[in-house]
Amino acid sequence: MIVDDILRTPGAVRDAERWTAHNYHPLPVVISSAEGAWLTDVDGKRYLDCLAGYSALNFGHRHPQLIAAAHAQLDRLTLTSRAFIHDQFADFCRELAELCGKDLVLPMNTGAEAVETGIKVARKWGYQVKGVPAGQANIVVAEGNFHGRTTTIVSFSTDEDARADFGPYTPGFTVVPYGDLDALTAAIDENTVAVLLEPIQGEQGVVVPPEGYLPGVRQVCTERNVLFIADEIQSGLGRTGATFACDHEGVVPDMYLLGKALGGGIVPVSAVAANADVLGVLKPGQHGSTFGGNPLACAVAVEVVRLLATGEFQRRSAELGERLRAGLEGLVGKGLVGVRVRGLWAGLDIDPTLMSGREACERLAARGVLAKDTHGSTIRLAPPLVITEEEIDLAVAALAEVLAG
Repeated sequence: MIVDDILRTPGAVRDAERWTAHNYHPLPVVISSAEGAWLTDVDGKRYLDCLAGYSALNFGHRHPQLIAAAHAQLDRLTLTSRAFIHDQFADFCRELAELCGKDLVLPMNTGAEAVETGIKVARKWGYQVKGVPAGQANIVVAEGNFHGRTTTIVSFSTDEDARADFGPYTPGFTVVPYGDLDALTAAIDENTVAVLLEPIQGEQGVVVPPEGYLPGVRQVCTERNVLFIADEIQSGLGRTGATFACDHEGVVPDMYLLGKALGGGIVPVSAVAANADVLGVLKPGQHGSTFGGNPLACAVAVEVVRLLATGEFQRRSAELGERLRAGLEGLVGKGLVGVRVRGLWAGLDIDPTLMSGREACERLAARGVLAKDTHGSTIRLAPPLVITEEEIDLAVAALAEVLAG
């Protein structure tokens, strides 16, 4: 670390604040390099990454297999647009479809694009297959959801920071309490085309629904001829100790929405996976993306799928998640008032009389651990799945010090 010279971080933070729109409130940390579960800032200070890019870095920073795939593809071909087919496309779509147990894949770029795609496909399915009258389709969603920040998506958000002053809002959505199967069932009518849910609500603070909720949603969707769309953009691809969070209760949705970790922390990659009777409603010209499914993205993402196909990362997440759970539950009553853990994903409720979530994250950063707050006094931990037992213990110890004051 630089000690005898002027620190670079304050100036870099000022420059970022001067030249960027303030749509984020980042911690005053300026990262210049990373490897595995560790980050290094412009002044040489190292940090344990316990956010992993909101699960975009499930396989750690600069995973050798993924970096090698990116380097190899950069020397060959990076973009064709979907006007042509490239030699990485079919392998990615086939292997992801097989991982999901679905017939087809539609590649996009960002998570929000995957959600928008799912909404469009569900509506078209509703009109063409279910027979909903034109312009009458509705989708049931949950309070506390976070599916992105496009104008359509914020129209059914209950987070005023994400929603306020962006109207007029897109109609066609019914919001019900998360985890309340009776309310969800009552909200479905003859024009409902889909139920769109996060199997675990990440932005809300890693909120796990009651046992039996997801199977209940699956059953009512089947009975009422409604698509069950699972937004697994944060919860999927190994984060929770299974390939998908839905797997924990043996639930198979009609449509998976995937992103974040699918790009290996290298390129933005998202995708919708569903069977042909659902995704097959799309015809040429009705939906697309210039960069969606580009050669570089597919080359990286197919390696992500192959890493997951071994099951190694799902097992690591499950096993190390139990160690994380034990450490965090030991802090309940010692500054924490609530803990929710599923795999290597945790939501921690700090006693609000002690400090805010933001203050806790700033104090953790001072101790070399990076995490992110949400909704007042709640913070989230989502370390890369390559983290070790010793590094989990380090993070828990740092949190204990912060809570102890």
